[in-house]
Amino acid sequence: MGFKLTVKWQADHFEHTTPEFNRDHQIEFGSGQVVNASSAPEYKGNEAKVNPEESLLAALSSCHMLTFLAIAHLKRLTVETYTDNAKAELGKNESGKLSVTKMCLNPQVIFADGVEVSQEVLQKIHDKAHANCFIANSINSEVEINL
Repeated sequence: MGFKLTVKWQADHFEHTTPEFNRDHQIEFGSGQVVNASSAPEYKGNEAKVNPEESLLAALSSCHMLTFLAIAHLKRLTVETYTDNAKAELGKNESGKLSVTKMCLNPQVIFADGVEVSQEVLQKIHDKAHANCFIANSINSEVEINL
């Protein structure tokens, strides 16, 4: 199984006469979705567009959620809503290079009426979701899940 996308960037007409370059670009996913992206504002990007750090955090949060939902489904625990207010931090890694050093997931799960899930079982499902999330298994930064 493989995945693909296309990243497109084009210089502005005035770019050759200025000391900076435009960081805005487009990401075309294999599904046909197009996302307007840029670098983070702290790196001279456009704050109205998705940046790579947000994209990485979104991939982790989405993967964790989908894995959690699959596990809950297999356990016949009907989930009504799942919301995650995830956060990421930049810092220096062990090699002294700037990287995403920590990502915190803050999932809030509401189960269907009549479905009782203890905090211990909820934690176990999140732990199993983290252990089986493809994205979590692909990154080196610390991942914290706060319930």
